[in-house]
Parts: sequence; C-alpha cells; structure tokens
Amino acid sequence: MTDPEAGLREDWRQKGLSSRGASGSQGCMEGGAEGGPPFREVGSVRWAFAGLSLDWGLGGAPGVQILLEVNLQGGGLHKAADREWHLLSSYRCRARCITRWRFWYLGIQKVFVPLRTAWNTFSQPVPASCGQLLAHLLLCGSLAVSAASLVHRWLTSSQLYPLGLSAMLATVCGLLVFLALGLLPPVRCLFVLSVPTLGTKQGRQLLLSYSTATLAIAVLPNVLANMHAIGQVLRCVTEGSLESLLNTTHKLQAASRALGSAGRAGNRGLTLEAQGNGSAFRLHMLKVAQQVLEDFSGLESLAGAVALGTQQVVTGLFMLGLLVESAWYLHRYLTDLQFDNIYMTRRLAQQLAQAQATYLMDSPPAWLLRVARPKLSQEELLSCLLRLGLLVLLLVATAVIVATDHMASLLAQAAVKWAQKLPVVPITLTVKYDAAYSVLDFIPFLFNHPAPESSFFSVHKDYAWELRLTSRDCPLLPAQRPCTSWALAAGALQLLAGSTVLLETYARRLRHAIAASFFSAQEARRVCYLHNRLQRRYDRCQGQELARGLLRAPDTRRCLSAPSTENLYYRPYLQPWPYDASM
Repeated sequence: MTDPEAGLREDWRQKGLSSRGASGSQGCMEGGAEGGPPFREVGSVRWAFAGLSLDWGLGGAPGVQILLEVNLQGGGLHKAADREWHLLSSYRCRARCITRWRFWYLGIQKVFVPLRTAWNTFSQPVPASCGQLLAHLLLCGSLAVSAASLVHRWLTSSQLYPLGLSAMLATVCGLLVFLALGLLPPVRCLFVLSVPTLGTKQGRQLLLSYSTATLAIAVLPNVLANMHAIGQVLRCVTEGSLESLLNTTHKLQAASRALGSAGRAGNRGLTLEAQGNGSAFRLHMLKVAQQVLEDFSGLESLAGAVALGTQQVVTGLFMLGLLVESAWYLHRYLTDLQFDNIYMTRRLAQQLAQAQATYLMDSPPAWLLRVARPKLSQEELLSCLLRLGLLVLLLVATAVIVATDHMASLLAQAAVKWAQKLPVVPITLTVKYDAAYSVLDFIPFLFNHPAPESSFFSVHKDYAWELRLTSRDCPLLPAQRPCTSWALAAGALQLLAGSTVLLETYARRLRHAIAASFFSAQEARRVCYLHNRLQRRYDRCQGQELARGLLRAPDTRRCLSAPSTENLYYRPYLQPWPYDASM
C-alpha cells in the first residue's frame, strides 16, 4: 500500500512542474523533508494554484473531500504552504479517528445482527419458516428454564420452602411459561413488557419492598441473636458468681464447725453462715435468667416469622401488580389510539416525508418526545429529585440498621471473649488451731524458767475450692457475624430502585417500542392518528395566524417562528469541516 502523503507530494510536483514559467528555477518543489510540507524552497518563482481538489482516502475513510484553494505569490508561499500542510494533518487525524469509530461501529452492528434476528423471530405472531420455528422454540425454552431456575432459587433460599416442594413448583411454573410463550403472542409481549415495567413506579415499589423484607429476614434476627448472646454472657456470669459466693460461704461454715466448742472464747464464739436459703436464691436467679432468655428467643422467632410472612405476601402482591400493570398498558395500547402516543418515531418521520408534510415538525409541540434524542425536562428532573430524596431517607435508615447489626456483633464478640478469658481462682483455706494448758506456771516464772505446757486440743485442716465467675452448666453462645451479603443485596436493590427514578421516562419509551414491535399493524394506525393530530394542530395554528393577519399568503408553511428541520433522524457521521481562508 502506497503512502497517501507521497502520492500527494507527487501530484503537487507534477502540477508544479507542468505550470512552471520559462524562467522557473530548478528545485522549487524539491527540498522538502521526508514527511514534511512541500514548497520548502521557493526562490523568486510565482505560483498560482486555484481550486486544487483532492479526493484522498485518509486513513482508509473514503469519501472525504478536501478542497484547497491556494493563491500564493512570492515569499508568502512558504508560510501559507505550512498552514495548508498542518490543515491536511489535522484532516488526516480526524479521518483516522472516524475510521476507528466506524470500525467499532460496524463491529457492534455485526454483533447485534443475530440479536435483532432473534428479536424479530420472537416478536412475530407466527413463525414464517422452520428455522424461525426452531429459533422460537429455543428462545421460549430458554426463558422458561430461566424462569423455573429463578423460582426454584427464590423458593429455596428466600422463602425457606422444602427442596422437593420447591422443585415441583418450579417445574410446573417452567412448563406453564413455555406453553404460554410458545402459543400466545400477547403473553410474550406481556412477559417482555414486565422488564421495563420494573423501571416504573410499580417496579420501584417491588424493589423497595423486597429490600425491606431482606433486611427484616436477615439483619434483624442477626441483631436479636447477638443480643441473645450478650444476655447469655450476663446469665453465665451471674450464675457463676452466685455459685462461687455460696460455695465460699459453705466452706467457711464447714471450717467454723470443725472448730466446735474450741472456737468459743469466753462467752463469744465464731459463727459463719449464709443469711437465708442459698439453694432457693440460686434457683430463683436461674429462673429469672431463663425467663429473660426465653423472651429473647420468642422475640427472635416472632420477628423471623413476621418478616418471612411479610415477604411472602408483599412479594406475591407486587409481582401480581407488576403483571397487572403490564397487562393494563398492553390493553390501553391496543384499544386507545391516543394512549402513550407522544413519540416522534422513525415510522412517523418516514410517513411525514412520504406525505411531504415535514413542515409539521418545524415547530413540534411540547408534548411530542423525540425518541432519537431523549432529554428530561425541568419538571421531570425536579420530580426525580424529590423522589430521590425519599429514597435517600430510606437508604439512611438502612445504613442505621446495618450499623446496629455491626455494633451488636462487635459487642457480642467482645462479651463472649471476655467471659471466656475470665480466670478460675483457686482458693485454699488452712485452719490450724492448737490449745495447751499449764499448772502452777508462776513457780517457773520465779526462777526465770518457762512454764511447761501440756497439749489440750489441736486442729489442722485445709479447705480448697475454686472461685469461678462463669458457671460450668451455662454454655456461652457464639456471636453472629454481620450479614454483609444480605445488607449489600438490600443496598443494591435500593440503589437500583433509585436508578429507576431517572430511568422511568426511558422505561416508558422502551415499553412503547416493545409493544410496537409485537403489534405493527396497531402501531401503523397509531402513527396515522398522530399524523392527523399534528395536521389538525398545524391547521388550527395557521388559522389563528391568518385571523391575526400575520400570514401574507394562505399557503405559507410556517406556524411558529422556529427553524426548519428537514431530516430529524439521519445525520451523517462525517461532515466536511469549514475551510478558513484566513489560515
């Protein structure tokens, strides 16, 4: 492949050599560096190129026409040639970008060809060939298997149904979906319409309800379980401390009884005893602690059952509402020509062009939406911001619940670790008592001798026990980790619901496009109705201006002062850039 720049320089060289005067100097076109601009050495030769047109495929992008109009004389040729060369370089860079964009565009178009074919097959009421019938059955079977898998997953994980019952219900659901999609075209349309309906208010309510039910099922029971673990720690510490206190009192009582009558000194004696019935007090404390734990367990079970039932009812109601919403839209689309007929579609543009009525779009009404260039109005943006504010409040409440779950988990972990690290203190009580007597002990005292003593009573006993702050019969419950996956799932559902606020307008347009694909005859009638509506509006506006005396002739095709738009949908991706003669 030859270099386009070399061909351009050779073309200019030939044109320059053929148009040189008799007194032209040699080498006026030579001297340019490789890849640089020509006309480096000019001398005193005067050149005049006017209307030099080059059809040059820059970077493989055909059809790019560059018009060079050069009128150069004398010493200004060098500077002007440099400007022209830089202009050509910029054109070449733009052409390369356009070529790359076109390459990717064509690649994406090739990828979408089988998808478009599959969609056309799926949206046809009756397959036209055996190949379309096979593709139709494959698509319906794939959708039925996907629906059955989702139902099975939903029943087993979210709704906690038995595995056998879930499999049977999922199989029945898959068979019903396959038969309905394969035999009933309106059901196929209804099935597809339910996807963009998720972007509307009904779908947003479904997502928010499922998010709330997810938090109620996973996060709240986890918080209650951690509170249960903390309560179990308090119970074990209380029970163990009480047992240790009672055991210590019992050992001291045994030691005092071992002294017997020797423990009396005069009329006073050593008495150690527990005030009241220790066993009854211990049983009472155990009963109170058990009652508290049963209350926590009952509250946890009640919360789980209520959350599960709420999720079942709410999910069923909103799924039914989603299907009812799609069916209502399809019914209104098929029976009311004015319903949701506010879109400037390609079919309407073609019909206006065929009827030579493009003047109807010189000043389009405010309610007419251009599908090719979707844009939200200020009122729609303000409404979206208000609804997003409510969703932000719900997201903050979710964050508070998740933070509470993490705090409860951290407290439970710290309490359980603290209870497990409580030491066992061994205690040993040694009782040593010796009693002796002496007779006439003053006589040895007179002779400065110690008095002899005779042993009368001697006691030497050891009492050992352990001081435990936790009871052996009280097992510590493990702390539950925060439900991070469920919390992330709930947050993702809420963010998806927030995105539907901004995508609601586009979801409505997508519903219109889906219904138009399935019912092309009805769409043709709706396009004719919209055409007549625009024509009546134009005639009414023209009559008003005629009544005011604003129009000079009755055939003037101008209703309002607005720029004309001849082609609303087709804009070539490559347009010639304006040439600046001052460069």
